[in-house]
Amino acid sequence: MTIPELRRVLSLRDVVLFYVVAIVGPRWIASAAAAGPSSLVIWALACIGMFIPSAFAVLELSSRYPEEGGLYLWTKMSFGEFPSFVTGWLYWASNLVYLPGLLYFAAGNSLYMGGASWLAHSSDPVYFIAFSLIGLAVAAWLNVIGLDIGKHLNNIGAWATWVPVALLVVMGGVAWWQFGAASSFDPKSMMPSWHLKDIAFWSTLAFAFGGLETASLMGGEIKEPRSTIPRAVLISGVIITAIYVLGTLATLVALPAEEATGLQGIMQAIDRTAARIGLGGVTPAAAFMISLGSLGGVGAWLAACGRLPFVAGIDKALPAAFGRLHPKWGTPAFALITQTVIAALFVVMGQAGTTVRGAYGILVNMAIITFFIPYAMMYLSYIRVQWLPAGPEVRRTPGGRPVAVVLGAMGFTTVVISIVLACLPPAEDPAPLLAVVKIVGSSLVMIAAGVALYFVGRRRAGGTG
Repeated sequence: MTIPELRRVLSLRDVVLFYVVAIVGPRWIASAAAAGPSSLVIWALACIGMFIPSAFAVLELSSRYPEEGGLYLWTKMSFGEFPSFVTGWLYWASNLVYLPGLLYFAAGNSLYMGGASWLAHSSDPVYFIAFSLIGLAVAAWLNVIGLDIGKHLNNIGAWATWVPVALLVVMGGVAWWQFGAASSFDPKSMMPSWHLKDIAFWSTLAFAFGGLETASLMGGEIKEPRSTIPRAVLISGVIITAIYVLGTLATLVALPAEEATGLQGIMQAIDRTAARIGLGGVTPAAAFMISLGSLGGVGAWLAACGRLPFVAGIDKALPAAFGRLHPKWGTPAFALITQTVIAALFVVMGQAGTTVRGAYGILVNMAIITFFIPYAMMYLSYIRVQWLPAGPEVRRTPGGRPVAVVLGAMGFTTVVISIVLACLPPAEDPAPLLAVVKIVGSSLVMIAAGVALYFVGRRRAGGTG
Protein backbone atom coordinates (compact mmCIF):
# COMPACT_ATOMS: atom_id res chain seq x y z
CA MET A 1 0.00 0.00 0.00
CA THR A 2 1.56 3.30 -1.13
CA ILE A 3 0.14 6.30 0.72
CA PRO A 4 0.40 9.75 -0.90
CA GLU A 5 2.76 12.16 0.82
CA LEU A 6 1.10 13.71 3.85
CA ARG A 7 2.22 16.73 5.85
CA ARG A 8 3.65 15.90 9.28
CA VAL A 9 2.07 18.72 11.30
CA LEU A 10 1.36 17.10 14.70
CA SER A 11 3.95 17.60 17.45
CA LEU A 12 4.12 15.87 20.86
CA ARG A 13 2.06 18.70 22.38
CA ASP A 14 -0.57 18.34 19.65
CA VAL A 15 -0.82 14.57 20.14
CA VAL A 16 -1.12 14.86 23.95
CA LEU A 17 -3.91 17.42 23.59
CA PHE A 18 -5.48 15.29 20.85
CA TYR A 19 -5.67 12.33 23.24
CA VAL A 20 -7.17 14.48 26.00
CA VAL A 21 -9.90 15.96 23.82
CA ALA A 22 -10.64 12.65 22.04
CA ILE A 23 -10.78 10.47 25.15
CA VAL A 24 -11.90 12.66 28.04
CA GLY A 25 -15.66 13.12 28.07
CA PRO A 26 -17.24 15.19 30.85
CA ARG A 27 -20.42 13.28 30.01
CA TRP A 28 -18.77 10.06 31.23
CA ILE A 29 -18.01 11.83 34.52
CA ALA A 30 -21.69 12.69 34.78
CA SER A 31 -22.75 9.14 33.91
CA ALA A 32 -20.40 7.76 36.56
CA ALA A 33 -21.69 10.17 39.19
CA ALA A 34 -25.27 9.13 38.42
CA ALA A 35 -24.31 5.62 39.52
CA GLY A 36 -23.15 6.86 42.93
CA PRO A 37 -19.86 6.61 44.86
CA SER A 38 -19.36 2.99 43.73
CA SER A 39 -18.45 4.41 40.32
CA LEU A 40 -15.07 5.40 41.76
CA VAL A 41 -14.32 1.70 42.21
CA ILE A 42 -15.65 0.94 38.73
CA TRP A 43 -13.37 3.64 37.28
CA ALA A 44 -10.44 1.74 38.79
CA LEU A 45 -11.67 -1.55 37.30
CA ALA A 46 -12.17 0.07 33.88
CA CYS A 47 -8.66 1.52 34.03
CA ILE A 48 -7.17 -1.90 34.83
CA GLY A 49 -9.34 -3.84 32.38
CA MET A 50 -9.35 -1.40 29.48
CA PHE A 51 -7.01 1.57 29.70
CA ILE A 52 -3.82 -0.16 30.79
CA PRO A 53 -4.10 -3.03 28.24
CA SER A 54 -4.91 -0.58 25.44
CA ALA A 55 -1.95 1.63 26.39
CA PHE A 56 0.53 -1.25 26.12
CA ALA A 57 -1.12 -2.53 22.94
CA VAL A 58 -0.87 0.88 21.28
CA LEU A 59 2.72 1.38 22.46
CA GLU A 60 3.88 -1.85 20.82
CA LEU A 61 1.70 -1.88 17.71
CA SER A 62 2.34 1.78 16.85
CA SER A 63 6.09 1.23 17.09
CA ARG A 64 5.90 -1.86 14.88
CA TYR A 65 3.66 -0.21 12.28
CA PRO A 66 3.86 3.61 12.60
CA GLU A 67 2.35 4.40 9.20
CA GLU A 68 -1.06 5.96 8.46
CA GLY A 69 -4.01 3.69 9.25
CA GLY A 70 -3.52 2.60 12.87
CA LEU A 71 -5.60 -0.41 13.84
CA TYR A 72 -6.65 -0.92 10.21
CA LEU A 73 -3.00 -1.51 9.38
CA TRP A 74 -2.32 -3.48 12.57
CA THR A 75 -5.14 -5.91 11.82
CA LYS A 76 -4.07 -6.21 8.19
CA MET A 77 -0.51 -7.14 9.14
CA SER A 78 -1.76 -9.70 11.67
CA PHE A 79 -4.81 -11.27 10.00
CA GLY A 80 -5.09 -10.09 6.40
CA GLU A 81 -7.21 -7.78 4.26
CA PHE A 82 -10.75 -8.96 5.04
CA PRO A 83 -10.52 -8.70 8.86
CA SER A 84 -8.69 -5.38 8.54
CA PHE A 85 -11.39 -3.90 6.29
CA VAL A 86 -14.24 -4.98 8.58
CA THR A 87 -12.27 -3.70 11.60
CA GLY A 88 -11.69 -0.33 9.95
CA TRP A 89 -15.28 -0.16 8.73
CA LEU A 90 -16.78 -0.81 12.18
CA TYR A 91 -14.42 1.64 13.85
CA TRP A 92 -15.42 4.24 11.29
CA ALA A 93 -19.09 3.32 11.65
CA SER A 94 -18.90 3.67 15.43
CA ASN A 95 -17.83 7.25 14.88
CA LEU A 96 -21.02 7.91 12.91
CA VAL A 97 -23.12 7.22 16.00
CA TYR A 98 -20.57 8.48 18.55
CA LEU A 99 -20.47 11.96 17.05
CA PRO A 100 -24.23 12.63 17.39
CA GLY A 101 -24.08 11.57 21.04
CA LEU A 102 -21.16 13.94 21.65
CA LEU A 103 -22.97 16.75 19.86
CA TYR A 104 -26.13 16.14 21.91
CA PHE A 105 -24.01 16.47 25.04
CA ALA A 106 -22.56 19.77 23.81
CA ALA A 107 -26.05 21.02 22.95
CA GLY A 108 -27.48 20.10 26.35
CA ASN A 109 -24.71 21.76 28.34
CA SER A 110 -24.58 24.91 26.21
CA LEU A 111 -28.09 25.73 27.49
CA TYR A 112 -26.55 26.65 30.83
CA MET A 113 -25.02 29.72 29.18
CA GLY A 114 -28.47 31.34 29.01
CA GLY A 115 -29.96 30.41 32.36
CA ALA A 116 -33.54 29.25 32.95
CA SER A 117 -34.92 30.58 29.65
CA TRP A 118 -32.43 28.52 27.65
CA LEU A 119 -32.79 25.45 29.86
CA ALA A 120 -36.46 25.34 28.85
CA HIS A 121 -35.19 23.77 25.60
CA SER A 122 -33.62 20.77 27.39
CA SER A 123 -36.27 18.46 25.89
CA ASP A 124 -36.59 20.19 22.52
CA PRO A 125 -35.47 17.78 19.76
CA VAL A 126 -35.45 20.55 17.11
CA TYR A 127 -32.87 22.51 19.10
CA PHE A 128 -30.68 19.44 19.66
CA ILE A 129 -30.77 18.46 15.99
CA ALA A 130 -30.04 22.02 14.77
CA PHE A 131 -27.15 22.52 17.20
CA SER A 132 -25.66 19.13 16.29
CA LEU A 133 -25.81 19.71 12.55
CA ILE A 134 -24.17 23.15 12.81
CA GLY A 135 -21.43 21.87 15.13
CA LEU A 136 -20.77 18.91 12.84
CA ALA A 137 -20.46 21.17 9.80
CA VAL A 138 -17.99 23.52 11.50
CA ALA A 139 -15.75 20.70 12.73
CA ALA A 140 -15.79 19.02 9.33
CA TRP A 141 -14.89 22.22 7.49
CA LEU A 142 -11.87 22.89 9.71
CA ASN A 143 -10.58 19.37 9.07
CA VAL A 144 -11.16 19.52 5.32
CA ILE A 145 -9.08 22.68 4.91
CA GLY A 146 -6.16 21.05 6.73
CA LEU A 147 -5.07 19.23 9.87
CA ASP A 148 -2.68 22.10 10.55
CA ILE A 149 -5.85 24.23 10.91
CA GLY A 150 -8.17 21.60 12.37
CA LYS A 151 -5.68 20.71 15.12
CA HIS A 152 -6.28 24.12 16.71
CA LEU A 153 -9.91 23.17 17.39
CA ASN A 154 -8.63 19.96 19.01
CA ASN A 155 -6.06 21.80 21.11
CA ILE A 156 -8.48 24.51 22.26
CA GLY A 157 -11.05 21.79 22.94
CA ALA A 158 -8.59 19.91 25.16
CA TRP A 159 -8.03 22.98 27.34
CA ALA A 160 -11.77 23.70 27.37
CA THR A 161 -12.32 20.11 28.53
CA TRP A 162 -10.08 19.95 31.57
CA VAL A 163 -10.36 23.54 32.84
CA PRO A 164 -14.09 23.25 33.84
CA VAL A 165 -13.39 19.89 35.49
CA ALA A 166 -10.46 21.40 37.39
CA LEU A 167 -12.75 24.28 38.41
CA LEU A 168 -15.35 21.82 39.64
CA VAL A 169 -12.73 19.92 41.65
CA VAL A 170 -11.53 23.11 43.35
CA MET A 171 -15.05 24.37 44.04
CA GLY A 172 -16.08 20.92 45.24
CA GLY A 173 -13.22 20.91 47.73
CA VAL A 174 -14.30 24.30 49.08
CA ALA A 175 -17.95 23.22 49.31
CA TRP A 176 -17.01 19.97 51.05
CA TRP A 177 -14.95 21.86 53.61
CA GLN A 178 -17.71 24.43 54.25
CA PHE A 179 -20.92 22.40 53.97
CA GLY A 180 -20.04 18.72 53.63
CA ALA A 181 -20.67 16.37 50.70
CA ALA A 182 -24.05 15.81 49.05
CA SER A 183 -23.19 12.08 48.75
CA SER A 184 -22.12 9.58 51.39
CA PHE A 185 -18.78 7.84 50.86
CA ASP A 186 -19.21 5.01 53.37
CA PRO A 187 -18.09 1.43 52.57
CA LYS A 188 -21.63 0.36 51.64
CA SER A 189 -22.08 3.14 49.07
CA MET A 190 -18.66 2.40 47.58
CA MET A 191 -19.56 -1.23 46.89
CA PRO A 192 -20.67 -1.74 43.24
CA SER A 193 -24.14 -3.18 42.77
CA TRP A 194 -24.49 -6.43 40.86
CA HIS A 195 -28.08 -5.82 39.74
CA LEU A 196 -28.39 -5.98 35.98
CA LYS A 197 -29.81 -2.46 35.70
CA ASP A 198 -26.81 -1.10 37.64
CA ILE A 199 -24.02 -2.97 35.86
CA ALA A 200 -25.39 -2.06 32.42
CA PHE A 201 -23.52 1.24 32.52
CA TRP A 202 -20.15 -0.41 33.28
CA SER A 203 -19.54 -0.71 29.55
CA THR A 204 -19.90 3.08 29.34
CA LEU A 205 -16.98 3.59 31.73
CA ALA A 206 -14.82 1.14 29.79
CA PHE A 207 -15.82 2.97 26.62
CA ALA A 208 -14.77 6.25 28.25
CA PHE A 209 -11.17 5.02 28.29
CA GLY A 210 -11.20 4.17 24.59
CA GLY A 211 -9.27 6.28 22.11
CA LEU A 212 -5.54 5.74 22.66
CA GLU A 213 -5.38 4.22 19.19
CA THR A 214 -6.81 7.31 17.49
CA ALA A 215 -3.59 9.24 16.92
CA SER A 216 -2.04 6.21 15.21
CA LEU A 217 -4.70 6.50 12.51
CA MET A 218 -2.85 9.67 11.50
CA GLY A 219 0.65 8.19 11.83
CA GLY A 220 1.71 9.70 8.51
CA GLU A 221 0.90 13.20 9.81
CA ILE A 222 2.74 12.96 13.16
CA LYS A 223 6.31 14.14 13.57
CA GLU A 224 8.53 11.16 14.50
CA PRO A 225 5.56 8.89 15.34
CA ARG A 226 7.65 6.04 16.78
CA SER A 227 8.81 8.27 19.65
CA THR A 228 5.99 10.83 19.78
CA ILE A 229 3.04 8.43 20.20
CA PRO A 230 4.48 6.45 23.16
CA ARG A 231 5.43 9.64 25.01
CA ALA A 232 2.00 11.14 24.34
CA VAL A 233 0.27 7.97 25.58
CA LEU A 234 2.14 8.07 28.89
CA ILE A 235 1.64 11.80 29.51
CA SER A 236 -2.01 11.89 28.51
CA GLY A 237 -2.77 8.67 30.41
CA VAL A 238 -2.00 10.32 33.74
CA ILE A 239 -4.03 13.42 32.82
CA ILE A 240 -7.04 11.45 31.61
CA THR A 241 -7.25 9.16 34.63
CA ALA A 242 -6.95 12.11 37.04
CA ILE A 243 -9.69 14.05 35.25
CA TYR A 244 -12.13 11.13 35.38
CA VAL A 245 -11.60 10.15 39.01
CA LEU A 246 -11.34 13.65 40.48
CA GLY A 247 -14.21 14.94 38.30
CA THR A 248 -16.51 12.13 39.42
CA LEU A 249 -15.60 12.69 43.07
CA ALA A 250 -16.29 16.43 42.78
CA THR A 251 -19.64 15.81 41.06
CA LEU A 252 -20.71 13.48 43.88
CA VAL A 253 -19.71 16.11 46.41
CA ALA A 254 -21.98 18.58 44.62
CA LEU A 255 -24.96 16.36 43.78
CA PRO A 256 -26.72 13.31 45.19
CA ALA A 257 -26.36 10.52 42.65
CA GLU A 258 -30.10 10.43 41.92
CA GLU A 259 -30.02 14.06 40.71
CA ALA A 260 -27.15 13.61 38.23
CA THR A 261 -27.87 12.82 34.58
CA GLY A 262 -25.52 11.64 31.86
CA LEU A 263 -26.61 14.41 29.49
CA GLN A 264 -26.23 17.47 31.73
CA GLY A 265 -24.88 16.14 35.02
CA ILE A 266 -21.50 17.86 34.84
CA MET A 267 -23.09 21.30 34.39
CA GLN A 268 -25.63 20.52 37.10
CA ALA A 269 -22.71 19.88 39.46
CA ILE A 270 -20.84 23.03 38.46
CA ASP A 271 -23.98 25.16 38.71
CA ARG A 272 -24.96 23.76 42.11
CA THR A 273 -21.45 23.96 43.57
CA ALA A 274 -20.85 27.50 42.29
CA ALA A 275 -24.13 28.65 43.82
CA ARG A 276 -23.29 27.05 47.19
CA ILE A 277 -19.98 28.92 47.51
CA GLY A 278 -21.20 32.19 45.97
CA LEU A 279 -19.62 31.90 42.51
CA GLY A 280 -22.77 31.59 40.39
CA GLY A 281 -21.27 33.76 37.67
CA VAL A 282 -18.88 30.99 36.56
CA THR A 283 -21.68 28.76 35.27
CA PRO A 284 -22.11 30.35 31.79
CA ALA A 285 -18.33 30.36 31.21
CA ALA A 286 -18.05 26.72 32.27
CA ALA A 287 -20.97 25.78 30.01
CA PHE A 288 -19.26 27.48 27.07
CA MET A 289 -15.98 25.66 27.71
CA ILE A 290 -17.59 22.24 28.11
CA SER A 291 -19.54 22.70 24.88
CA LEU A 292 -16.38 23.93 23.11
CA GLY A 293 -14.47 20.93 24.47
CA SER A 294 -17.11 18.58 23.07
CA LEU A 295 -16.88 20.26 19.66
CA GLY A 296 -13.11 19.79 19.86
CA GLY A 297 -13.77 16.10 20.46
CA VAL A 298 -15.98 16.02 17.36
CA GLY A 299 -13.15 17.53 15.34
CA ALA A 300 -10.63 15.04 16.71
CA TRP A 301 -12.73 11.99 15.94
CA LEU A 302 -13.63 13.30 12.49
CA ALA A 303 -9.94 13.77 11.74
CA ALA A 304 -8.86 10.35 12.99
CA CYS A 305 -11.68 8.23 11.57
CA GLY A 306 -11.63 10.09 8.25
CA ARG A 307 -8.26 8.42 7.61
CA LEU A 308 -9.80 4.94 7.61
CA PRO A 309 -11.82 5.22 4.36
CA PHE A 310 -8.81 7.11 2.99
CA VAL A 311 -6.42 4.15 3.42
CA ALA A 312 -9.19 1.74 2.36
CA GLY A 313 -9.55 3.75 -0.84
CA ILE A 314 -5.80 3.45 -1.43
CA ASP A 315 -6.12 -0.31 -0.87
CA LYS A 316 -8.93 -0.29 -3.49
CA ALA A 317 -11.35 -1.75 -0.94
CA LEU A 318 -13.40 1.43 -1.43
CA PRO A 319 -13.80 3.57 -4.57
CA ALA A 320 -10.63 5.42 -5.56
CA ALA A 321 -12.16 8.81 -4.62
CA PHE A 322 -11.76 7.94 -0.94
CA GLY A 323 -8.01 7.51 -1.38
CA ARG A 324 -7.35 10.87 -3.03
CA LEU A 325 -6.06 14.02 -1.37
CA HIS A 326 -7.60 17.43 -2.02
CA PRO A 327 -5.39 19.20 -4.60
CA LYS A 328 -5.21 22.42 -2.57
CA TRP A 329 -5.42 21.37 1.07
CA GLY A 330 -3.78 17.93 0.91
CA THR A 331 -6.48 16.29 3.04
CA PRO A 332 -8.71 13.24 2.42
CA ALA A 333 -11.61 15.61 1.75
CA PHE A 334 -13.95 13.12 0.08
CA ALA A 335 -13.62 10.67 2.99
CA LEU A 336 -14.18 13.44 5.54
CA ILE A 337 -17.22 14.90 3.79
CA THR A 338 -18.83 11.49 3.26
CA GLN A 339 -18.36 10.69 6.94
CA THR A 340 -19.90 14.02 7.93
CA VAL A 341 -22.98 13.59 5.76
CA ILE A 342 -23.71 10.11 7.13
CA ALA A 343 -23.15 11.28 10.72
CA ALA A 344 -25.68 14.06 10.06
CA LEU A 345 -28.23 11.42 9.06
CA PHE A 346 -27.63 9.60 12.35
CA VAL A 347 -28.23 12.85 14.23
CA VAL A 348 -31.75 12.92 12.80
CA MET A 349 -32.47 9.18 12.85
CA GLY A 350 -31.36 8.72 16.46
CA GLN A 351 -34.17 11.01 17.59
CA ALA A 352 -36.94 9.06 15.84
CA GLY A 353 -39.57 7.63 18.16
CA THR A 354 -37.95 8.55 21.48
CA THR A 355 -37.15 11.39 23.87
CA VAL A 356 -33.98 13.50 23.77
CA ARG A 357 -32.52 11.59 26.70
CA GLY A 358 -33.59 8.25 25.22
CA ALA A 359 -32.02 9.15 21.88
CA TYR A 360 -28.79 10.06 23.64
CA GLY A 361 -28.67 6.69 25.45
CA ILE A 362 -29.36 4.76 22.24
CA LEU A 363 -26.60 6.62 20.38
CA VAL A 364 -24.11 5.86 23.16
CA ASN A 365 -24.93 2.13 23.22
CA MET A 366 -24.80 1.80 19.43
CA ALA A 367 -21.38 3.45 19.44
CA ILE A 368 -20.10 1.11 22.16
CA ILE A 369 -20.96 -2.06 20.21
CA THR A 370 -19.49 -1.00 16.87
CA PHE A 371 -16.46 0.56 18.59
CA PHE A 372 -15.55 -2.41 20.76
CA ILE A 373 -15.51 -5.01 17.98
CA PRO A 374 -12.47 -3.29 16.39
CA TYR A 375 -10.97 -3.04 19.86
CA ALA A 376 -11.28 -6.80 20.20
CA MET A 377 -9.35 -7.15 16.93
CA MET A 378 -6.69 -4.75 18.22
CA TYR A 379 -6.15 -6.89 21.30
CA LEU A 380 -6.00 -10.05 19.18
CA SER A 381 -3.43 -8.33 16.93
CA TYR A 382 -1.44 -7.38 20.01
CA ILE A 383 -1.39 -11.03 21.08
CA ARG A 384 -0.60 -12.23 17.54
CA VAL A 385 2.51 -10.04 17.07
CA GLN A 386 4.12 -11.54 20.16
CA TRP A 387 5.14 -14.44 17.91
CA LEU A 388 6.60 -12.16 15.22
CA PRO A 389 10.21 -10.92 15.15
CA ALA A 390 10.77 -7.40 16.50
CA GLY A 391 13.58 -4.99 15.67
CA PRO A 392 15.23 -2.58 18.12
CA GLU A 393 12.73 0.15 17.16
CA VAL A 394 9.79 -1.82 18.59
CA ARG A 395 8.70 -0.94 22.13
CA ARG A 396 8.06 -4.35 23.64
CA THR A 397 5.80 -4.80 26.65
CA PRO A 398 7.78 -5.07 29.91
CA GLY A 399 7.90 -8.75 30.84
CA GLY A 400 7.76 -9.84 27.21
CA ARG A 401 5.32 -12.23 25.60
CA PRO A 402 3.67 -13.68 28.76
CA VAL A 403 2.73 -10.24 30.13
CA ALA A 404 1.57 -9.02 26.72
CA VAL A 405 -0.68 -12.05 26.25
CA VAL A 406 -2.24 -11.55 29.70
CA LEU A 407 -2.84 -7.85 29.03
CA GLY A 408 -4.32 -8.61 25.60
CA ALA A 409 -6.61 -11.26 27.09
CA MET A 410 -7.73 -8.83 29.82
CA GLY A 411 -8.58 -6.17 27.26
CA PHE A 412 -10.36 -8.65 25.00
CA THR A 413 -12.48 -9.96 27.88
CA THR A 414 -13.38 -6.42 28.94
CA VAL A 415 -14.65 -5.46 25.50
CA VAL A 416 -16.67 -8.68 25.06
CA ILE A 417 -18.45 -8.08 28.38
CA SER A 418 -18.98 -4.43 27.44
CA ILE A 419 -20.58 -5.39 24.12
CA VAL A 420 -23.07 -7.63 25.92
CA LEU A 421 -23.94 -4.92 28.44
CA ALA A 422 -24.35 -2.30 25.69
CA CYS A 423 -27.19 -4.33 24.19
CA LEU A 424 -29.37 -3.41 27.17
CA PRO A 425 -31.69 -0.41 26.61
CA PRO A 426 -31.35 2.85 28.57
CA ALA A 427 -33.29 2.56 31.85
CA GLU A 428 -35.33 5.71 31.18
CA ASP A 429 -36.35 4.83 27.62
CA PRO A 430 -40.17 4.72 27.28
CA ALA A 431 -39.98 2.02 24.60
CA PRO A 432 -37.27 -0.44 25.72
CA LEU A 433 -38.07 -3.05 23.08
CA LEU A 434 -37.74 -0.46 20.31
CA ALA A 435 -34.45 0.66 21.89
CA VAL A 436 -33.04 -2.89 21.81
CA VAL A 437 -34.11 -3.27 18.18
CA LYS A 438 -32.39 0.02 17.32
CA ILE A 439 -29.19 -0.84 19.19
CA VAL A 440 -28.75 -4.47 18.11
CA GLY A 441 -30.38 -4.16 14.70
CA SER A 442 -28.36 -1.12 13.69
CA SER A 443 -25.14 -2.80 14.83
CA LEU A 444 -25.88 -5.94 12.79
CA VAL A 445 -26.72 -3.82 9.76
CA MET A 446 -23.38 -2.04 10.15
CA ILE A 447 -21.50 -5.35 10.22
CA ALA A 448 -23.38 -6.73 7.21
CA ALA A 449 -22.78 -3.51 5.27
CA GLY A 450 -19.04 -3.74 5.96
CA VAL A 451 -18.87 -7.33 4.73
CA ALA A 452 -20.83 -6.45 1.58
CA LEU A 453 -18.65 -3.40 0.89
CA TYR A 454 -15.50 -5.48 1.15
CA PHE A 455 -16.57 -8.06 -1.43
CA VAL A 456 -17.94 -5.40 -3.77
CA GLY A 457 -14.61 -3.58 -3.50
CA ARG A 458 -12.59 -6.73 -4.18
CA ARG A 459 -14.72 -7.50 -7.22
CA ARG A 460 -14.30 -3.94 -8.48
CA ALA A 461 -10.54 -4.16 -7.97
CA GLY A 462 -10.37 -7.47 -9.83
CA GLY A 463 -9.47 -9.43 -6.70
CA THR A 464 -10.79 -12.74 -5.57
CA GLY A 465 -12.18 -11.53 -2.19
